[in-house]
Amino acid sequence: MKALIAVLIIAVLCLGAWKIWDYWSEMRGKNPEPAPAAQSINAEQLPGMAPQLEPSLQKAREGGARSLKQWLDTYHKSPALKDPRRASIELDYALLVMRENPAEAKRVFADVKKRVQPNSPVYPRVQAIEPTFQ
Repeated sequence: MKALIAVLIIAVLCLGAWKIWDYWSEMRGKNPEPAPAAQSINAEQLPGMAPQLEPSLQKAREGGARSLKQWLDTYHKSPALKDPRRASIELDYALLVMRENPAEAKRVFADVKKRVQPNSPVYPRVQAIEPTFQ
């Protein structure tokens, strides 16, 4: 009798382990690792910026967060810089300044998030980096 109970317990444990493994495999298959949304779009190809601003933007990026902030302040209201490219550049700035000035980074991110619509090509990037700013 003891042997029969031992065999039944082992069978139940094996069946339970198999069901857990099957469930885990199914869930892993349903939720594959998503590709980073920030990498799915090329920021240089986004519409909304005049080509003549590109050299000054590259120079500002090389200068770091302070230089990029000055560039954004200069061209913020310019008709040559519009969303979605402006939003992408502001997100770059927010990520650069996050370590030095988290309050400024959160303010810029909130402004971009409020402005960007779900159909924008920048929206997946906003969603991907949102946990960083919470």
